Amino acid sequence: MASVLLLEHLALPDESGICLCHAIATAAMGSDHLWQDMGLPSRTALSDLLREHFPALAAKNVGDMKWKKFFYRQLCERAGVPICKAPHCAECCDRALCFGPEEGSG
Repeated sequence: MASVLLLEHLALPDESGICLCHAIATAAMGSDHLWQDMGLPSRTALSDLLREHFPALAAKNVGDMKWKKFFYRQLCERAGVPICKAPHCAECCDRALCFGPEEGSG
């Protein structure tokens, strides 16, 4: 499903862009932060890549939510599955998990 979300927002739907969608969707199933699972040097590099290739989707991440959480939240909203503990992120007790810094080697 993540690949469908990405494909729908791909700025240039050529063969390499389609491969990128599938690579990101596959990496999103990993256990680390998305940038780590993709072998990127930092979250900033991932954010830059997403803004370049998926500008409309990246623009929806107005609070700079961690990318995996953001993708899953988008998918849950599409499916009508409520995932939030509070009506607004600012009120949620898990805010730091979604918006906090991402520790890692990059």
